Amino acid sequence: MPEPIAIAAYRRPAIKAVMLAAGIGARLKKAAGFPPKILLRFGGKTLLQRHVEILRHLGIGELVLGVGYQAHNIRREIADLGAGDFVRTVDCPEHAKGAPYTMWGLRAEFNGPVLFMDGDVLYDHRLMAALLDCGHQTCFAMDRKVRPGDDPVKICFRDGRIVDFHKQPTALHDDFAEWVGFLRLSAEVTSQIEAALRPYIEAGRTDIIYEQVFRDILHGSAHGTFDTADITGLPWTEIDFPHDLEFARATIFPALLPLPE
Repeated sequence: MPEPIAIAAYRRPAIKAVMLAAGIGARLKKAAGFPPKILLRFGGKTLLQRHVEILRHLGIGELVLGVGYQAHNIRREIADLGAGDFVRTVDCPEHAKGAPYTMWGLRAEFNGPVLFMDGDVLYDHRLMAALLDCGHQTCFAMDRKVRPGDDPVKICFRDGRIVDFHKQPTALHDDFAEWVGFLRLSAEVTSQIEAALRPYIEAGRTDIIYEQVFRDILHGSAHGTFDTADITGLPWTEIDFPHDLEFARATIFPALLPLPE
């Protein structure tokens, strides 16, 4: 069990969370009608319920979900949780073209400081606390224990400075870590998202990962804007493939600490 991460002694600023939750989760290879990943259950709670409980506990003001696949079932879960005063949904009609199009549907929400989140992550609340209390306005949550393979998104460093961010990075680097799927963004960075995303949408690109947008902003910032919160040792997993789901249920869920009373 990892030691608790020390929390910075300053007040958290008001911030909203913006989450991608529109996809069909095709890589899980489930039968037609399988629920959205955000409605997967662990210990009787959906991922959505766990997100809501953690974000509320940590003082997040609002959770905005980009929805598409089975949006009606997601809205039903919000109602069942009594979370309509905290969770707001935004329809992303082109979500089937890929996550960049879900981001495009959410572009109006990037209008100030934002906590950007993938919806398909099971994680310990201490991980999110470490990101929110990292002391940086724009900050990747990163794990130095990188899973093997090409699928993990890597944060790459050279001489201690972030120089690349991608599944297949190209910049020369001497160290790297895995991105957890959560990114705290300053108003300065969110103001650049629509312009960075627009060329891909207007060109009808479906061959890019949405992380490319943050990579473009990173490369245009002289590498001075983005920092990291190291959450290595805390339990988490992204759920993309059947083995991820098995790992989440067998290994990650039992390791999660309950929220403090």
